[in-house]
Amino acid sequence: MKIDHIAMYVNDLKAARQFFEKYLGAKSNEGYHNKSTGFKSYFLSFDDGTRLEIMSKPDMQNLDKPISRTGYAHIAFRAGSKELVNELTNRLKQDGYEVISGPRITGDGYYESCIVGIEGNQIEITV
Repeated sequence: MKIDHIAMYVNDLKAARQFFEKYLGAKSNEGYHNKSTGFKSYFLSFDDGTRLEIMSKPDMQNLDKPISRTGYAHIAFRAGSKELVNELTNRLKQDGYEVISGPRITGDGYYESCIVGIEGNQIEITV
């Protein structure tokens, strides 16, 4: 089995799309809009073929996203080197995103940082 894609609902579809394109190199499709339900989505593709679907629809609940909770915790992106992890982390921090850990070597040997990205969702950047 192979994971085909991961999907997440967002309030601001345009801002989410721009975040993933600007910082993480995503390439977007033209998008989809179901006019009868108001549902809209984009499939974002990354260099290795991984895809993320970002979606929005009217009347969504906007719940708090505490870091320690059940459910999906974060999306991890592989930068390729410690230098690139550092550069991207610094760039995100300068642009106002909260760095919640790192860059650092974790107890299980990963070099990573974690930021609170678009709409409070945690993003991990690793080698």
